Amino acid sequence: MKKHRILLVDDHALVREGIKNSLDTQQHMEVVGEARDGNEALQRLAQEEVDVVVMDVSMPLMGGAETTKRIIEKYPQVNVLVLSMYNEEARIREMLNAGALGYILKSTSMQELVEAIELVSKGESYFTQEVSAKIMNQLIKGRSDGQATAMSKLTTREVEILKLISEEFTNHEIADKLFISPRTVDTHRRNLIQKLQAKNTAGLVRFAIKNKIAEV
Repeated sequence: MKKHRILLVDDHALVREGIKNSLDTQQHMEVVGEARDGNEALQRLAQEEVDVVVMDVSMPLMGGAETTKRIIEKYPQVNVLVLSMYNEEARIREMLNAGALGYILKSTSMQELVEAIELVSKGESYFTQEVSAKIMNQLIKGRSDGQATAMSKLTTREVEILKLISEEFTNHEIADKLFISPRTVDTHRRNLIQKLQAKNTAGLVRFAIKNKIAEV
């Protein structure tokens, strides 16, 4: 069984050590690196193959939201799970808009953390129960408050790929044009579907036409 390769990003060494020691007991998980801030996290990702980044929110030099945004833009195949002590709507909204797939609290059990990593590694979302239904409904509403807001969530690379998708290029053709792998293109496609709350590729094309990314 292939192990999930995990990077821990937290400015508290004791927190990282505790999580690492617990995750290392899981046969299907391996902590391949640690970082105390966003800059170190990006350096580690340039050196190690990582599947999931377990990310703190509040850190010196570069916070969790900015770090997550840069990771998603530069390493779209990497999925981010937030592990934080903060349960405020504004913090959660900020991290999800940056591209994180999951958000759990540091008060959670190790069993729940393992479950969250499993799901996020597959590109699925996971939210701890403490993130209430009311907050989640507000987040979902915020994601659909207008096309301008949706556009602001897209990176330059995502807009580029969205345009090519709308022009009916395949993953392999897009990969050849942009000098990236087909797997990376597929990851971008999935991220676009999630960010734009589209049901499928047709929904992406409709969005591209409506926002003049593609010509009719």
